[in-house]
Amino acid sequence: MAITAAQVKELREMTGAGMMDAKKALVETDGDIEAAVDWLRTKGLAKAAKKSDRTAAEGLVAVKVEGGKGVAVEVNSETDFVAKNADFQKMVAGIAEVALTVSDVEALKAADMGGKSVADVITDKIATIGENMSVRRIASVEGDVVASYVHNAAADGMGQIGVLVALKGGDEAFGKQIAMHIAAANPQALNEASLDPAVVEKEKQVQIDIARESGKPDAVIEKMIVGRMAKFLGEVTLTGQQFVMDTDKTVGQAAADAGAEIVGFVRMQVGEGIEKVAEDFAAEVAKAAQG
Repeated sequence: MAITAAQVKELREMTGAGMMDAKKALVETDGDIEAAVDWLRTKGLAKAAKKSDRTAAEGLVAVKVEGGKGVAVEVNSETDFVAKNADFQKMVAGIAEVALTVSDVEALKAADMGGKSVADVITDKIATIGENMSVRRIASVEGDVVASYVHNAAADGMGQIGVLVALKGGDEAFGKQIAMHIAAANPQALNEASLDPAVVEKEKQVQIDIARESGKPDAVIEKMIVGRMAKFLGEVTLTGQQFVMDTDKTVGQAAADAGAEIVGFVRMQVGEGIEKVAEDFAAEVAKAAQG
């Protein structure tokens, strides 16, 4: 199949590979971006296997804790100017309060908020502020202790990244330390058992392919894979990560020392997973001037 310049550019941004290497990877994998990332890693040509974190949505993530339950909700707007608007922030705080009583986005939209549904409140705010808005998602945790942390806070309990941590045992102060760690380290899962098996198997296969490129005997390769997978699990699971507050311990060890068990967490970042369409700023201004 024909490989486009846009595909090459996307792969280069994701991996840091050179242009010709990126093009060759796409040719070898019939244009499959994910497979091309793995191909580059196998050949040692990718600096990192990461997806682009460019986002189309702005807005706020709000967190709210009440008793043994915590909820995080993302409310999107078109621009970050609206996220700084006091009226928008007040609405988001109210939505987070209501979110404590529901379990999913559709129920949240239909829930009562001052005599109107949340959906109608948002519609009214769109008319007032003149910019599109939406409730994108909701997530919650429950435990003996629930702690929260907001990174880049725009107002109390809301900002660009919201984190919730549920503990069995321990206290809120320790829970907040874990929440701050999660904000910084962005673990994929709580522990190995909760990690998607497909993710583990894919990484194992990539590491096997990389090891085989070295030409070492199978017996040596097996030992290499064990070590590399242990390193991988230590990087992507919360309990296996080095604790940012004490790098001599893993998060799991720190929790045990604090007499706590981490039973769940949520890390929610504004706009993550939404592709942003890049537009030349001068062209954008010209478009606005034309009405």
